[in-house]
Amino acid sequence: MTDSDTITGLLVTALESTWTAIRSHHPDVPEVVLTVGSGSTGGSDLTLGHFAPNRWIRGEYEIHELFIGGEGLQRGALDVLGTLLHEAAHGVAAVRGIKDTSRQGRWHNERYRALGGELGLDLAHDPKTGWSVTTVADATRELYRDELDELAFALVAYRRREPDRRGGRKSNNNGLSAECGCRRKIRLSRSTFVLGGIRCEVCGEIFEPADL
Repeated sequence: MTDSDTITGLLVTALESTWTAIRSHHPDVPEVVLTVGSGSTGGSDLTLGHFAPNRWIRGEYEIHELFIGGEGLQRGALDVLGTLLHEAAHGVAAVRGIKDTSRQGRWHNERYRALGGELGLDLAHDPKTGWSVTTVADATRELYRDELDELAFALVAYRRREPDRRGGRKSNNNGLSAECGCRRKIRLSRSTFVLGGIRCEVCGEIFEPADL
């Protein structure tokens, strides 16, 4: 980083550059207004990203919104690329008039699975959200090698998850409780937790502290 760089500037530039690269490979991926903010609300749910059609107004035109949750930035460049490609597939569905989700956007159907594959994702099935578990295919990783380097350079900070306000058991001398995206919980010592991220093999997300 130079003195003229900022955390925000690096991050937004890298995310927008990656979205531009995705659009160059897939012309049906639409233009968006990029927003970055909190993906947590104090409960167990965590939003890594979302695509919201026609949320912004520019003169006589409507522009789609791409949201990236700050908490998910700690997962690293490859997983952030996966989130961008995941949302880009929703963008293609909007452009083509394809109904790719149901249940208020939570359930990802077979049409979404096909779109995700078109954009270079490997998708696994989750019993609660359908074809939503996203992995970047090896060939896709190579295609976006330059963008991954830029993302890796830019991801110098991430947002802390909002405190869990649901009540219940709090942290104590027995360690802390951590929860993943599919709401499975584990309990472990704080010293073990800080050694590095622990990833759920079901949903693919990092276990986050549930006691804080």
